[in-house]
Amino acid sequence: GDHRDLHSFPTRRSSDLALTGGAGSDAKNQAPPQPEGQPKAGGTVEPLLEMMTALPQGDPARQAELFQSAKDAASVSPTTTNRLRYALALAVPGHSGSDPVAAQRQLAELLARPETLLPDERLLAMEELQDVDQRLVLQAENKRLRDEDSQNSRDKLQALNKRLAAESDENARLRRALDEAR
Repeated sequence: GDHRDLHSFPTRRSSDLALTGGAGSDAKNQAPPQPEGQPKAGGTVEPLLEMMTALPQGDPARQAELFQSAKDAASVSPTTTNRLRYALALAVPGHSGSDPVAAQRQLAELLARPETLLPDERLLAMEELQDVDQRLVLQAENKRLRDEDSQNSRDKLQALNKRLAAESDENARLRRALDEAR
């Protein structure tokens, strides 16, 4: 499927604050605090989706900046979220850093330990891995067809060259016969 379908994931809205202990609610009705360093559920994929949308749409300098930022974050602080962000940046087509083979490998590694991903991150990673797998299959088929077409073109060109050489030889023979007849 298309990763744009993921925009329908439920996310926190200001209208949800009253339900989760936002302004004006009693302390006893508040949601339990998130562990330190853990992003809130629902908000984790929004920045990832924004990056995936912005990456192919930016000018080359902006694309390079976004991609390098994801790459650096995964290198300097290889948290699961940063590694997922970089894998997704690799997976997004339409920019110079796109590398579906590396994206496939990294997404598969992340999904090999699904307990390290939040539910929304896991869904996004699974969906993007399917997309990358499909894209790689299509690229391989496209290459096969181009190679086949190229081979057919070479075969046709070779046959035409042989025919041209044979006709040239026949013309030369006929000229000699005409010259001898004179």
